[in-house]
Formats: sequence, structure tokens, C-alpha cells
Amino acid sequence: MDKLDNCLAKILNVIKVLQDNALKIDCIDNSCTKPFLGINTNLLCFNTRPIMLYLCNNLPITLNYTTPEGVDATTSVFRVESVTNDSVGVLLLEETTDASGNTTYLSTNTYATINLDCVCAIRCLADVIVTNL
Repeated sequence: MDKLDNCLAKILNVIKVLQDNALKIDCIDNSCTKPFLGINTNLLCFNTRPIMLYLCNNLPITLNYTTPEGVDATTSVFRVESVTNDSVGVLLLEETTDASGNTTYLSTNTYATINLDCVCAIRCLADVIVTNL
């Protein structure tokens, strides 16, 4: 991997490393040395830190995808898949909120590359389990 000089790329790379480690860890081990995302409640291993990326005009980056039912949809929530100094590869996530206000995310199986020169801010959302990765 290239040496990351871009501050946004460094942050995104930390998120990617956390996610990569979460997929390799035994969820039963809750020791002090166990790296995991979020609070480990009920021995759940969170595998994703959803993010939103913002343009310099304070608007979130939104991308289109097609649902399995063939419906066109838009999302501004992503999962970091790869990072270079100049760009971030993301998986588009479908966000749903139930009547109780609980938010869940599903993989759309749609990927995109975003130029980091266009990104001015990153918003990290609460760590979650995306079950269909």
C-alpha cells in the first residue's frame, strides 16, 4: 500500500483496518486486547462503521444503485472497502429505519470509487452489523 499522506485517507484507512480485523476475530473473546468496532454488547461483533462523505458545500455525496427488485434508489451511506491517497473505494449501503427508530444497513452489492479531492468531511455513524457482506 502507498504511504498515506492525505489526512482523510488516513482516517478512512483506520476504519478499513478496524473493519478488516472485525471479520477475523472470535466474537467470544472480550479481553482488553481484542480490537473490535463499537461496544461489544451481548457478544456482538460489529463489522462495519458506516460513513457519510461531504462535499465542500456541506452536502453529502449521494450515489445511485438499483435494488434487487429493479427499483432505482439513492444512498449517502457507505462502507470503506479500499483506500489510496487520492481515492476511497466504497460499498453503497441501503439504510432502513423501523417504526421504533432502529436503523439497519444492507449491502447493495454496488461499489464506487470517490475522489478524495472532492471530499471535505467524513461523518462516522454508529458501528453496525451488515449481515449480507
